[in-house]
Amino acid sequence: MPKEEAPLDIEALLAKAKKPSADAMRLHPFYRGKVEVALKARVKDFNDFAIWYTPGVAAPCRAIAEDPELVYEHTHKWNTVAVVSDGTRVLGLGDIGPKAGLPVMEGKALLFKYLGGVDAWPIMLDTKDPEKIIETVLMIQPGFGGVNLEDISQPKCFHVLDTTRARAEIPVWHDDQQGTATVTLAGLLNALKIVDKKLEDVSIAFIGSGASNVAIARLVFAAGANPAACRVVDSKGILHKDRADLEKRKDEYVDKWNFCLKTNQEGRTGNIEDAMRGADVVIALSKPGPGTILPEWVKGMAKDSIVFACANPVPEIWPWEAKEAGATIVATGRSDFPNQVNNSLGFPGIFRGTLDVRASTITDTMCFAAAEALAGMAVEKGLDHDYILPNMDEWEVFPREAAAVAAKAVEEGIARKPMTYEEELKNAEAIIRRARNLTQEMMKEGFIAASD
Repeated sequence: MPKEEAPLDIEALLAKAKKPSADAMRLHPFYRGKVEVALKARVKDFNDFAIWYTPGVAAPCRAIAEDPELVYEHTHKWNTVAVVSDGTRVLGLGDIGPKAGLPVMEGKALLFKYLGGVDAWPIMLDTKDPEKIIETVLMIQPGFGGVNLEDISQPKCFHVLDTTRARAEIPVWHDDQQGTATVTLAGLLNALKIVDKKLEDVSIAFIGSGASNVAIARLVFAAGANPAACRVVDSKGILHKDRADLEKRKDEYVDKWNFCLKTNQEGRTGNIEDAMRGADVVIALSKPGPGTILPEWVKGMAKDSIVFACANPVPEIWPWEAKEAGATIVATGRSDFPNQVNNSLGFPGIFRGTLDVRASTITDTMCFAAAEALAGMAVEKGLDHDYILPNMDEWEVFPREAAAVAAKAVEEGIARKPMTYEEELKNAEAIIRRARNLTQEMMKEGFIAASD
C-alpha cells in the first residue's frame, strides 16, 4: 500500500511564509542599506592618491578622450549597471513611489553583486513621465555599462524599454519583462518534461496581463506554444477579439490587443475561473493572494496540471492549496517555497555575459540561450516535482547563463569584445566567486556586522 502522507500543518506553513517580512523589518534598519561603495584600488600610502586623482588621473582622461572605448578599460563602466525605477509598479504593492521602492532596488543591487559579480546602484526617479525617464536613462549612460529598468508601470514600461533600447549605446532591459519571462520559460519547459507534455500541445491560462505576463506570453509563444489554444486574463476578464475597450486603446495597449486577436481561438469569455477551466498550465502574475486563485478552479484544470502562482509578495494561491486541489507541479516567485520562478535566477548571469562581451543590447535569442542553460542545469541535477529549476544557492548556474548569453551575442554579431563560451565560463566563474568570497570574508571579519 502507498505510504500515507502526514497531514499539513497549515499554521506552521503560514508562520514560515510570514517570517521573511518580520525579519526584513528588523534587519533593514539594522544595516541601514544593503549596498555601499567600497574601494577596489590599492591605497598603500598617500602617494597613491596622485595616481587615482590629480595629477596622474589626467593621463587616462586624455586617453579616453582620444578613444572613448578605453573607458571600459580604465573605469568601472565595464561592470556597472544602473537599476532605474520610478516606483510605480513595485512588487505587488503598486504605485508606492520612488522612496518606498528604494529597498527593492537596493535588494536588486545586492543580488546583482552576490550572484553575478556585477556592481549595481539604484537610481530612483521622482517622475512618472515616460519621456523624462527615457531622457534620464540616455543622459546617465556614459557612467554605466548597462541599465536595468525595474518596477515601472504599464503600458509606459513598454514604450520606455523600446525607446531606450533603440537609442542607447549600452544594453537596456526591463527585468520585470525580459528577466521574468526568461526564468518562467525555463521552469515551464522542465515542468512539461515531468508531466510528459509538449509545449506546442498545451493550453495555457495567463492570469494577469501586466508587463511580466505580457513578456512571458510573448516569449512562450516564440518558443513554440500555440497562442490560439491559450487565454490571457486582465482585470476586466479574458482577452478576446470583441473586447471593445481594448480595441479603442489598441495604439496604447499594443500587446494586449494583439493577444485579443491571436489567443483564445474559441472566443471564451468570463474571468479567471473560466480561463483556467481545462487548462494544462496556469501562469499567474496578477493580484497578490491568497485567494486570487481558488482551489476549486485548480480542480477544473486538465490532468497533471501545472500552476505557476508568482505574484509577490504573496502568491495568488498557497502552494499547498494548489497541490491539494490536484496540481501536479506548483511554483511561486518566493525563495522560501520549492520551485522558485523568479527573475533573480536570470538577470545576474544574463548581465554578466552581456557586460563581458560588451553586447550592444539583450535580444530574445540571448534570453532563449539563458533559459536553456538554466533549464539544462536542473535536468542534469535531476528533475523532480519540487525541483524544476536550480536554486539561487547553486551558484554555478550563473556562469553557465553568462557563457550561453555571451556566446549567443557573439554569434549574432552584437558583441564588441568577443569571447568563446569556454572563455566566458572561466571568466564569469572567477568574477562571481570573488564577489561571493569577498562577502563571506567581510562577514567573517566583522566588516558586515552580525545581526544576532
